[in-house]
Amino acid sequence: MPGILAQISEIVMQYIDSAMVGSLGAAASASIGLVASSTWLIGGLISAAAGGFNVQIAHACGAGDGQRARRIMKCALLYSLIYSLILCAVAVLLSPMLPRWLGSSREVVSMAASYFGIYAVFIPVRQMYFLHTGALQCTGNMKTPGILSSLMCGFDVVFNYFLIFPTHKAAVGITMPGAGLGVAGAALGTALSFAVTMMLSIICVWKKPPVLSVRYTEKRGKERSREQDRERNREILKNAVRIGLPMALEQTASCSAQVYTTGIVAPLGTNALAANSFAVTAEALCYMPGYGIQGAATTLVGQAYGAKREDLVRSFGWLTTFMGMAIMSLGGLIMYFLCPYVFAFMTPVEEVRRLGAQVLRIELLAEPMFAASIVAAGALRGVGDTLAPALMSLISIWGVRVTLSLFLAPRIGLRGVWIAMCLELTFRGIIFLIRLAKNREFQKMESRESKSRRK
Repeated sequence: MPGILAQISEIVMQYIDSAMVGSLGAAASASIGLVASSTWLIGGLISAAAGGFNVQIAHACGAGDGQRARRIMKCALLYSLIYSLILCAVAVLLSPMLPRWLGSSREVVSMAASYFGIYAVFIPVRQMYFLHTGALQCTGNMKTPGILSSLMCGFDVVFNYFLIFPTHKAAVGITMPGAGLGVAGAALGTALSFAVTMMLSIICVWKKPPVLSVRYTEKRGKERSREQDRERNREILKNAVRIGLPMALEQTASCSAQVYTTGIVAPLGTNALAANSFAVTAEALCYMPGYGIQGAATTLVGQAYGAKREDLVRSFGWLTTFMGMAIMSLGGLIMYFLCPYVFAFMTPVEEVRRLGAQVLRIELLAEPMFAASIVAAGALRGVGDTLAPALMSLISIWGVRVTLSLFLAPRIGLRGVWIAMCLELTFRGIIFLIRLAKNREFQKMESRESKSRRK
């Protein structure tokens, strides 16, 4: 539940951003929608880097090896910081050019460039936030990251209010100060909220004894040399790359397809681009609980795998997957009826509201299978199975979604893009369920259970 609430808090934050920026007009909303897929791509790469270390922490905690968990955390801090600084430099260099490549009106491109540039500068902050909160989750502490996520939502409201809007009189007649930065203020407000909660997450990891706290130094025995320490660190980095690189590939496949799809949507007009952006944000309220359960699945399966509790690995995998499917199906059903009111909250533009509700209702039909793909991926990640799911996502997204979007968008507009998305998510969910059933580690564990029952 804390994992689900944490994800919902992040989506509430996106709703607030969308509503505040939506009040500035369709062009402002379209500017954020233009680079949204690119920010998701970077967010996916950040999550993959953190996940490569966090899965190892879950295994170490499951095995009761706190010393190894702390060593992994120390290595993660160094390697993740270097990685995020490189990613930050690349994104900053691309920020003036990216919106022009995606294509839209000059006004939209200018605002999108400023939004993405501010996002890029704060990439290392986001990296440290996801690393520390993910590490806490993998020790079984889901409550603290949930609280931090809720706090970040509150900070975001406050920062956005004062940064987006100019100085104005509130309803009660009090003059409220404001920077009047518009779209750039939305980016800066969100970045500052991440910065504050990132510092709090670091305090939580460093102050809470003893599993992860880097204050607990590992004593080197006489038999161990510095070379042995370096060898252990290289092993941790190697495992992080083995786990995290396929996750990065999966995120790259998904988000690059989103970027490409945005290029398909952009020529359909500003209203279509804004409706697409709002529909994606509205849909997130349905699928983010799935990502909360995905985090729980990775933790449960990972700790059971590290503890060599083979009976629990399989049961946790299927239990969390079915739970995710049930919750996301219910969320999709509720959103089907509430989406007109959600869009009314986000934007005053009637055409954007109507089109956004139409396309979102198409995609909501795929929520059960979308949930299966999300949570099953987390369960598979818990046993270190990341390469096959990444390849499956790559084939599904580019082979089904992008191909169908290219065919349908010129014929039926934005609806065609979302029909393609619905069909692709259904296909992806089916193949992920098959992978969960056929995974080698799960098969091996099932056969051992059978032997035990026969004895």
